[in-house]
Amino acid sequence: MDNIDWGHLLFQFDGRINRAKFWLGVVVILIVEAIALAIIAAIGFDSAIGIILALVLYVAVVWASLAISIKRWHDRGKSGWWVLISLIPLVGPIWALVETGFLPGTDGPNQYGTDPLAPGIA
Repeated sequence: MDNIDWGHLLFQFDGRINRAKFWLGVVVILIVEAIALAIIAAIGFDSAIGIILALVLYVAVVWASLAISIKRWHDRGKSGWWVLISLIPLVGPIWALVETGFLPGTDGPNQYGTDPLAPGIA
């Protein structure tokens, strides 16, 4: 996991990532979100600056979460539209967690790119 392209990992929707990068992205998003929420809480949620920062944080977290999830669905050989499975009450989020967080990706290249675990792939 050397030389991680953070811009691609967190902000682009193309390609594939393995489970390790997925979980790394989840942890980074949670840490950044916690720090940002602490700053917003110190400023005050009722101030204009606090509201703007909260909105920016919300958009950034949703964007980054979608980016890493879509790349994991791609690694599983499925369309990024599968992120919508999470909208099904109760079953959807569990299904998405199992598929993206615990099941391995497809071996070798697929329609979404090369295998992120293939030798020589960074």
